[in-house]
Formats: sequence, structure tokens, C-alpha cells
Amino acid sequence: MTTPRAEAEALYYSALDHIAAGQPHAAAEQLHRALLLDPTFLDAMHALIRAHQDTRDYDAGIAVAQQLAALDPQDVLAQTSLSILYQHKGMIPEAEAAALKAKLLGWKQQLAAAKHPAP
Repeated sequence: MTTPRAEAEALYYSALDHIAAGQPHAAAEQLHRALLLDPTFLDAMHALIRAHQDTRDYDAGIAVAQQLAALDPQDVLAQTSLSILYQHKGMIPEAEAAALKAKLLGWKQQLAAAKHPAP
């Protein structure tokens, strides 16, 4: 018997194939289903942001990126995605703010890694 997470992962990998094949609408559908099974599946959220960007549904992408940033406030890519989506919409002040936040989060992570290097 498969778990909801395993089903969500299968949908996620299938969606990645759709993205690679230039089928972002099909990918978005599968990613939505994956997130219904596991709403905390952050990689699926990242992929859904990309699918929405590819379909030019910037508002939907922004909504997912904001949800992702709320779930993981340290996620640099969520802020970067927000910046890109805001740029597509011509929302330059918001894009610059998100880009700055991504940069600051990245620096913070680099400093933390420098203080505690991996063995």
C-alpha cells in the first residue's frame, strides 16, 4: 500500500517530465494533485511555481511562492521566484524587495555555513 507522500512524489516526478517536455499545464495539474496529497511538499511547490511561470499565470505563481515563503521563511528560491514573477507583472518595487530578501537570506546561509563547516 502506498503512502500519500509516495503518491505525491510519483506525481511530482511525472510533472517534472511534463515541464521538461514543454507541457506546463499538464505539470501544474499533477502538481496540484501532489499538493493535495501532501501540502508540505516544498519541492512540488517550487515546481508548481515554475509551471505557472511557464503558462504565464503569474498571479497563481505569486500565490504559491508566497505560500512557500510562509512555510519556509529561509527559502532563498521562494524569494527569487517571487522577484521573477513580480518582474513579469511589471511590479518592479516588489521584485526588487523580493530580490533583496533573497540576497540577504543567501548571505545569512553562507555565514552560517562558514561558522559551522561540514566535516
